[in-house]
Amino acid sequence: MELTTADVGERDHILVFYGVPTDEDTPPLSEVTNVVFFYHLNTPWYTVWQGQGMTNVPHRNFCVFSYNELRVGTQGFKNKIGEGGFGTVYKGRLIGDRFIAVKVVSVEVESMRGEREFISEIAALSDIKHDNLVTLKGCCVDGAHRLLVYDYMENNSLAQTFLGTEQKRARFSWELRKGVALGVARGLWYLHEQVNPHIIHRDIKASNILLDADFTPKLADFGLAKLFSYLSPEYAYSGHLTRKSDVYSFGVLLLEVVSGRQVVEYHFQHGEQFLVDKAWELYNAKSLSMLVDSQLNGDFPEEEALRFSRVGLLCVQEIARLRPAMSAALKMLKGEMSTEDVDISQPGLVSDLMEVKIRRRVSSNFTSSPASSSNSSFQAR
Repeated sequence: MELTTADVGERDHILVFYGVPTDEDTPPLSEVTNVVFFYHLNTPWYTVWQGQGMTNVPHRNFCVFSYNELRVGTQGFKNKIGEGGFGTVYKGRLIGDRFIAVKVVSVEVESMRGEREFISEIAALSDIKHDNLVTLKGCCVDGAHRLLVYDYMENNSLAQTFLGTEQKRARFSWELRKGVALGVARGLWYLHEQVNPHIIHRDIKASNILLDADFTPKLADFGLAKLFSYLSPEYAYSGHLTRKSDVYSFGVLLLEVVSGRQVVEYHFQHGEQFLVDKAWELYNAKSLSMLVDSQLNGDFPEEEALRFSRVGLLCVQEIARLRPAMSAALKMLKGEMSTEDVDISQPGLVSDLMEVKIRRRVSSNFTSSPASSSNSSFQAR
């Protein structure tokens, strides 16, 4: 399918952008191509993507910058503050001492996939507002350059500020962790159940949870998930993403927040250890309280911490239909819905999924090219 100029005049103003269907019963991503969604706006006519780039972008929700403005504002893209989907993020400052984060999209202009990603981010982030979503302030479409401009987040990402060392974790009291978990849940609930059509984030992980000066969490980066260990079982097997896939990823993140552990950690004596596996082991041993981060030194409400841990396990259940919707997960976290009488079934264990993925890849390589099977490796889909 090709998109052409869409002048919608002064009547029903729409924004057209590429995406994938997000109903729970849609086919795998590999079977879906060029689906178009429509967003109703109160903006005068404009032209949408024609294959060579975007023109006449509406200015109501964001600014259009020249490449030189952003190059000067970032001092030549010197201060790298992170990596995001399809690009690197730099800190900058505009006239008026306003700090910004500039994401330099790292794909060629000719790349269809890259331009679709760029358009999707602009369309989704510029017009969707929520306290727990990163605000897209502007963009640059200048020759071969594609850049996105966001509000600068003073405390970087949850991955950089919270995970990794005991010193980092010690800074996060239980109340702060609780606020992060609830904020992420609210942002995801908004995307899943308040936006029409609903949006699947697809990349919920600690590096995509940004923290402002008050440690308010904000979801960033609507790109395709790349970190396999955050992906749900049904995605690992089939490439099929649903809202329940996001719920699984949220469950993993919630277990990280409670425990202070990363999703996969390597120990000299025990080798790789997987957080979901460990949480399930403790749950079965009726010792789930041992999952709570020791850096809290016991300074947390035990029942609330156990509730958060149980919600995390409910979210990572292997069978997607058993996972709660984000609205239900949020109510459970807030204590408005009980978790005591809810049965928790076997989670989709990361270690098992990795073995399945490796076996499938080896089998595929052997079938297509016996000589290459010895070079097989695990790769996220």
